[in-house]
Amino acid sequence: MSSIEATDAVGLLEEMVSFPSLSGEEAEIADFVEAHVRRDGVAVERIDDNVVFSIGTGDDTLLLNTHLDVVPPSNDHPYDPFDPVVVDGELYGRGSVDAKASGAAMTTALLSLAEDGWTPEDGCLMVALTTNEESGGKDNGLQEVRPELPTLDAAVIGEPTSLRPCVAQKGLLILKVHSHGETAHAGRSHLGVNAITKAADAIQQVEALSLDRDDPYLGAPDVTVTMVEGGSANNVVPEHCVCTVDVRTTPAYTHDEIISLFRETVDAEIEVYSKRLVPCATPDDARIAAAAQTALPDTEPFGSPTCSDWVFLHDIPAVKLGPGSSERSHTAGERIAVNEVRRAVDVYRTLAQAYFVNGT
Repeated sequence: MSSIEATDAVGLLEEMVSFPSLSGEEAEIADFVEAHVRRDGVAVERIDDNVVFSIGTGDDTLLLNTHLDVVPPSNDHPYDPFDPVVVDGELYGRGSVDAKASGAAMTTALLSLAEDGWTPEDGCLMVALTTNEESGGKDNGLQEVRPELPTLDAAVIGEPTSLRPCVAQKGLLILKVHSHGETAHAGRSHLGVNAITKAADAIQQVEALSLDRDDPYLGAPDVTVTMVEGGSANNVVPEHCVCTVDVRTTPAYTHDEIISLFRETVDAEIEVYSKRLVPCATPDDARIAAAAQTALPDTEPFGSPTCSDWVFLHDIPAVKLGPGSSERSHTAGERIAVNEVRRAVDVYRTLAQAYFVNGT
């Protein structure tokens, strides 16, 4: 069982980094976190390998969420990626930034508040450390857990933002643009219709699409043709060509609006490959945004181009907020300043208290 003090976020982070918790392999770290929280007298619920714990019994529920899983290590880590080491005030290891620092700080914030005897009046402060965020698949832990949770009123998603509050994030819409032709021998190409040539026209139409509504934090959507696949042999006129289009969406458009625009504008068959990762945004006057501003009075909110588990909380006010630089995520040199981890505990504590004060 863990011997780490409830207020020792850096020690907790070191322990968490030592678990090679790749997506789908989170059982051991979940066991460890569950034991650590139980030792401090806080009730824990285990849903598969997702760990949920809370203080307060009121209906007004604030969720602090981040993920336990990490991506596989790189080939050129300066130290063993799962043997954390502190050098010049920075803790190295896979997951130290993305996103175990957030998990350690959120856990420590709740346990330290409980140790201080604080509970939200008429509310509930909940932490959920969940699985399979990095895999990008359908077995997402937060998506699995959410139906088992009480009604949520607001959330903080722990991802590396250098402790700046993110109030909007882009979504991801993936489309397949299918161009169809008629096959023929390349020596008699006039008898066929070249699907690749038709796809080239479709690509020009895609690039000419006007998505000019700006989001105040995210700007306009980004549309990028990322893959082209067509043809079966060097002497055959291709009858089918498919282009993959990556659309980084903003709250200024719904995914269905963009799909309709593609179908009206592009002379090809449009297949919706994925539209589940919707864009997210929280109004500036939401309680959770105000609480984040109270905790971080000298910072400006911003919008993020990257997706996170916020997509599974898009229907409630939320901010994405955590220690560490996103640019270090998934890199061989992944590391975080230990002072930033400690500061994150204070930020989460202050944010939670401000949120419930504003709600009374």
